[in-house]
Amino acid sequence: MPLSAPQPQLSDSLPHDEHFFRAIVNGWRADFAHFMEYGLPQLLFAILLAVIFQRIIAFFVRRMQRRADHLVGNAQRASQLRTMASILRATSYFIIGFYLLTQILGAIGVSLGPFIASAGVIGLGISFGAQSIFKDMLTGIFILVEDQYNVGDTIKIAGLTGNVEDLSLRVTKLRDGDGTLYIVPNSQITTVSNLSRDFAVGTLNVSVDARENPDRVMKVLKDLAAQVRKDEAFKDIVMADPDIPGVDKISGYEVLYPINIRVMVNQRDGVLRELRRRILLAFEKENIAFGSTSSTMILQNPGTPTGPKPPNPTPTPPPQ
Repeated sequence: MPLSAPQPQLSDSLPHDEHFFRAIVNGWRADFAHFMEYGLPQLLFAILLAVIFQRIIAFFVRRMQRRADHLVGNAQRASQLRTMASILRATSYFIIGFYLLTQILGAIGVSLGPFIASAGVIGLGISFGAQSIFKDMLTGIFILVEDQYNVGDTIKIAGLTGNVEDLSLRVTKLRDGDGTLYIVPNSQITTVSNLSRDFAVGTLNVSVDARENPDRVMKVLKDLAAQVRKDEAFKDIVMADPDIPGVDKISGYEVLYPINIRVMVNQRDGVLRELRRRILLAFEKENIAFGSTSSTMILQNPGTPTGPKPPNPTPTPPPQ
């Protein structure tokens, strides 16, 4: 018995391009349905988790900063807390961003295996061209572990001096006295001069005329330094009795008397300004002359009177 011929289908009369278009649309619908069923809940959960984690980190950062603001008597501990708060905020935001990126890629159907492998290969290639970035981060880790400086310290690095305003694993931000902000990569830091550790020593070189009695000058300077030490405004700032070793240098008619004062960190300028003011007033009162860097000497004839020159006599008119 002969087989009947297959009946023509409606789709057979459609063009080939329309079949292809329908396949694409059906694929999109299937992908969208899969995303709505699995990907969207996963993405929303990742965003919710990231927001919660960010709020927790922000809570601890604010708490550490408030704790640092209340530590008035322990400046070093306050600087350490501010530094840890800055590092914690920067590091946690990077981790949150990387986590969200992986979750977004997984939610839209991108396989993370090849992505991670590609990222490893790309990272290996970048490491050869961006070695300074890894060196910055490695140096930043050693700065934190060795406690070389903290946020709020006054330091000198890479030929720049300023106050540490922010510190991360890659860069250090310095604020100069005139308001300039310097951003220094940590890999460029080879030597650190920390001006805010333990104590500071203020040195004031007083220039006095060589013809003044050294013992008298020393007594006046010691009395002035002791007065500053006992002053109500500076008794908690000056940490030890001032040291005046004596005559330090003689140059022409100039003699230098150094005054060394050990003070609390970042409190040196105010003490030295007050000491300069009192020296000016005391030298004027005691009639002590300041020194001069000029070595010019004026020689006079011993027989020549040093008094004022008498006025010229009025010439007598000739007789008429």
